[in-house]
Amino acid sequence: MNSRLKKYAILGMLTALAYLVMAVGRIPVILFLKYDPKDIVIVIGGFIFGPLSAFVISAVVSVVEMFTVSDTGVIGLIMNVISSCAFACTAAFIYTRRKTLKFAVIGLLSGCVLMTATMLLWNYLITPLYLGYPREVVAKMLIPYFLPFNLLKSIINASLTMLLYKPLVEYLRRHDFLAPSTASAADKPAKKITTGVALVSLFVLVTCILLILAWQGKI
Repeated sequence: MNSRLKKYAILGMLTALAYLVMAVGRIPVILFLKYDPKDIVIVIGGFIFGPLSAFVISAVVSVVEMFTVSDTGVIGLIMNVISSCAFACTAAFIYTRRKTLKFAVIGLLSGCVLMTATMLLWNYLITPLYLGYPREVVAKMLIPYFLPFNLLKSIINASLTMLLYKPLVEYLRRHDFLAPSTASAADKPAKKITTGVALVSLFVLVTCILLILAWQGKI
């Protein structure tokens, strides 16, 4: 299998996986806002192949979602693409400049910030159209609901990406779907650092989950 076919095979697999985790992993958080983990798969695709691939995965999954499990129609499609791309394409663009741990962290944090800010604007503009709420009501929901939801969502996705990206890439390399890493020894993180990042990511993930449970009044 040549490199182009391998790339298309991996992109197809990631697109199918992103749709699957979205369809089965949607979790109500607060009000009508639901979390789903598809952005983790999308940003991993972007880390491997670049921001354009992240956009393609996001667009394809959002279109299929609109025709299957979504009840928000074209507006939901637009919001899904904007949200996923603000996070995944931003992170992938920064990481692919230099594929190091430092740039991965910077990219993911930048994606968290941009996605949260972007969705505040677009929820203000679009949410009244499909909920039928006055814009003044939606404006009052931005800080207490939309801001923490999107921030927690993006941080959870960033933490899980840090935990899953390296094992997945190593698996694909072992099975000859990806070429061996060309990073220099200086760019490769030490095992101790990698373990530390995994522990920090796990701690942040657990903290976000506890915050959501507290927000819902379950703890």
